[in-house]
Amino acid sequence: MPPPLDRCDHVALINIFLSVICVALLRTCLSFEMTSTEKKVFYIKTEWDGTDIHHDPVKIELLGCSKDSASVAIEAPFFNDPPAPTGPPGEAFPQLWDYEVVEAFFLNDHEQYLEIEICPHGQHLVLLLNERRKAFKVELPLKVETKISGDRWTASFTIPAAYFPPNVTKFNAYAIHGSADDRRYEALYPVPKGQYEFADL
Repeated sequence: MPPPLDRCDHVALINIFLSVICVALLRTCLSFEMTSTEKKVFYIKTEWDGTDIHHDPVKIELLGCSKDSASVAIEAPFFNDPPAPTGPPGEAFPQLWDYEVVEAFFLNDHEQYLEIEICPHGQHLVLLLNERRKAFKVELPLKVETKISGDRWTASFTIPAAYFPPNVTKFNAYAIHGSADDRRYEALYPVPKGQYEFADL
C-alpha cells in the first residue's frame, strides 16, 4: 500500500538513514577532488514501510566518481504501469513522480538535497531543493541512456558535481510503479516500523 501523502511530503521519509559507504565515497571524490573507480551496489528490497517486495529488486550502482561528476546505473523490473509519459525521451518531464520511476536523493544536514528521477521510457526530472517543498532549480539537464528489454529496463547517467548540495550526509532511493490502489512506493531504506502511522504522514 502506498503512503497516503502528497508528493512533497513523501520527501519526509528519506532523511532517516545514512548510507555511510556511498556518502563517504561521494564526499571523498567531490569535496577533496579525488577520483574513484570503486563500485557500490544497492538493492531496493522493501516497500516504504519495510514490507518485503515480491519481485526482483531494483539495482542501483554508483560506478565511480571524480571531482566533476558521479556515474550511476540502474537495472530494474519493467512494469509499464502507468503508461509512458507524453514527453519526448531524453528530456525533463514535470511531475515524473506520477509515472514509473526510480529516484535517488542526496541530502545534507541543512535540508538541502538533490532529487533525481529516471523513467524507463527515457524521461528524467532533476530538482535542487532547499528545505521541503522549496525547489529552487527544476528540470535541470541530464544526459540519460535507457533501454527496455522485455520485462527489464536499464539506465545510465552522470551527475555533475555542481548538482550535489554541500557536504552530503544522507542518501536514499525509491522505486515507484503502479496505478490507483496498486501504486507502490519501494524504498532502499524504509521507515522504521512503528515510527510513522498513516495519520502522521
